[in-house]
Parts: sequence; structure tokens; C-alpha cells
Amino acid sequence: MTVMIIAIDGPAASGKGTLARRLAAYFGYHYLDTGLLYRAVARDCLELGHDLNDTRAVTTLACSLDPVRLDDAGLRAPGIGEAASIVAKIPEVRAALLEYQRSFANRLPGAILDGRDIGTVVCPDADAKIFVTASVEERAKRRFREYEAAGESPDMEKMLELIRARDARDAGRGAAPMRRAEDADLLDTTEMDIETAFDAAVGLIKRKIGQ
Repeated sequence: MTVMIIAIDGPAASGKGTLARRLAAYFGYHYLDTGLLYRAVARDCLELGHDLNDTRAVTTLACSLDPVRLDDAGLRAPGIGEAASIVAKIPEVRAALLEYQRSFANRLPGAILDGRDIGTVVCPDADAKIFVTASVEERAKRRFREYEAAGESPDMEKMLELIRARDARDAGRGAAPMRRAEDADLLDTTEMDIETAFDAAVGLIKRKIGQ
């Protein structure tokens, strides 16, 4: 049986995670939010009191990461994503986590992975690739609502600054920068609700895999 691999990439708060989870359930494939790997490394680093820019310490943690702890609800806490984007800039950390991601992608009958470099680095030969995006203003609004739901008191201007800074780090890093793969379909969700985005993504994938 041939393994089906679907890559979902895009910037922070574009909706790719929610979309990827629903797509995995729809197609009956395994799902991996690769961002959780970097969040977990950042969490472990902070718990142990290491500097997020300490290449040796952070890489050691990445090499010994326990996938079981990816279920930690604390990985979704506001702010941990910013820490994750800092450790994700380290080439040695990305290299340490690459094998796990590729192994996951080859699970039968198929897998959907979302992240920043799935279609370009992790699974460049994926059967279908979608780059999910939205305007920076819309993404800031979505992140603002996430923080509110978590009991925080966010500032909209601060959210815009955080999103722009995150985009700059993700797209500007030397190791596996965030970019749309040349053969990836673009899905702009700025004016879409989740149902509309989901239907559009299903259509794009089915055309790619010949269903």
C-alpha cells in the first residue's frame, strides 16, 4: 500500500492547524502538528532554566524529546509559541527533529503534517501541498481571540507586532525558512470561515491525489 502524504504550511494564526486536523479526520490519516515539537523543546528549555538561544543545550533537549509529552495542554499556552519560534531558528534543532517528522509522515495509510517547512524540507515529495495564509490583520484578530479565550487581556496593536515579528523570524531564518513550495496550492483564508476553508482544501487535495 502506498502512503499518502499531505503537507500543510503557512504562517502563524492562518488557520492551518484547525484545517489540518479536520482534513486528517476526513481522509482517515494520521496528523502531526510539527509546531508542537518546537513548543515542547521550548517548554523543556524554559522548565530547566536554559537560555532559548543556547544552541548546545537546546539541541540536546531536541535530541531527547519524548513524543509522549506532546499531549501536554501547556504547549498551547499563550506565549509558548514565541519561545518555540526562537528555538526553531537553530539549525541543529531542526535537524534533530527532522527524522521524527519524516518517520511520522510515512505511517500507513497516510499522514497530514502542518508547519512552516513541510512541503519544502520535511516532505518535499508530498502528494499534495497547501500553503494556508491570511492577512496579517486577520491573523492578529484570530490570535487576539485565542488570548482572550485563555483568560488573557491582549492588546490588538501588540498582537499585530507579535504576528509581524513571528513572520519575520519564520521567513528570515537561515535554516528551513517558511516559504510556499513551488508546487503548493495557495489557500487564502482571510475572508473564509472554517467550513469554507475546509471545503476548499478538500477540493484542492482531491484534485492533486486524483480522487
